[in-house]
Amino acid sequence: MDSHRQRYMPQFLTDILERLRGARSRLSASSAESLQADLIRFIPWIVGVLLFVLVIYYPIGMVIYARVDDDVDLKPPSAYAPQGGSAAVAMTAAVVSREANEWIANKPFWHPAAALDNGPNFQLGIIYAASRFTIELGDYLGRARGSSAIDDNLDKAVGLLKYDGRIWTWGQGNIIPMTKAETNYKQAVEYLVAYNREVAAGKATYSPRADNLIAFLDRVISDLGSTRATIDSAASVAGGYFDFEADDVFYSAKGKLYGYYVIMNALGDDIRPVIKEKQADVLWANLMTSLRQGASFEPLIIVNGKRDSLMMPSHLTTLGFELASARIQMTELRDTLQK
Repeated sequence: MDSHRQRYMPQFLTDILERLRGARSRLSASSAESLQADLIRFIPWIVGVLLFVLVIYYPIGMVIYARVDDDVDLKPPSAYAPQGGSAAVAMTAAVVSREANEWIANKPFWHPAAALDNGPNFQLGIIYAASRFTIELGDYLGRARGSSAIDDNLDKAVGLLKYDGRIWTWGQGNIIPMTKAETNYKQAVEYLVAYNREVAAGKATYSPRADNLIAFLDRVISDLGSTRATIDSAASVAGGYFDFEADDVFYSAKGKLYGYYVIMNALGDDIRPVIKEKQADVLWANLMTSLRQGASFEPLIIVNGKRDSLMMPSHLTTLGFELASARIQMTELRDTLQK
């Protein structure tokens, strides 16, 4: 209030205003001092929490969740493999179930697994291989002929396994909550197991004929070709020990090789009569050897050295060699089955 208005104001009101101004000033000063004291008191706690997160929570959590399960001798549980069912379908359900139960490829930023990349890329590669087999199962192997209808359980499993493995409830730009990837994958396992039980009971079709197998091999050959191109492109960078993209490419390809190996190794039991009829036993065995070697290749540190380097290996090139060998043998097997 200005001096002109104060001049005509009763003295007692002027005194009250002055007292209020003084009280406000003292309160403001007291609040500032109190806030500053609180901040100083909480600084050790804030520093402690940050140190805990950076030194304990994330590092130890990453160690706990870091996993690349490349058990090439994986066996499906008996519940997945009914007598008279498909060994390949049982294995597909088993490997998808195992990964879905330990899924880390979609974890949000506050989860320690969010800082990992090797395990997630390996998992995504496995799911891609399982999805590819399931698609071909629905299109060819699971039909009596090309024009027949797809099995309902297979159709549902195909759609669920196509789901992006990096999707969590939130975090992909979505406002509305979405179904987590592992939830869909576990549901896909249930449909695969249901289909396999129907096959065992004679209520569903599973026809691993030579022509159906050829169609499946064609798709895998194409996929391995594009994967090899990705490996070659990454290997050409030759970033050595400090190439932080090389391990992503390596484990994605390794995951595919692992997925194809365990599924196709089981598929060998389903198609044994066809392999014997076409006298392709040696070709099949060589193919399984190449896939197995690529699937189990596990360097301690992924190094992307030059191809001719004496001191610095090129693990991408080594994996690419195993992949290329498998692709060549798969092509030879396909050509043999066509005769």
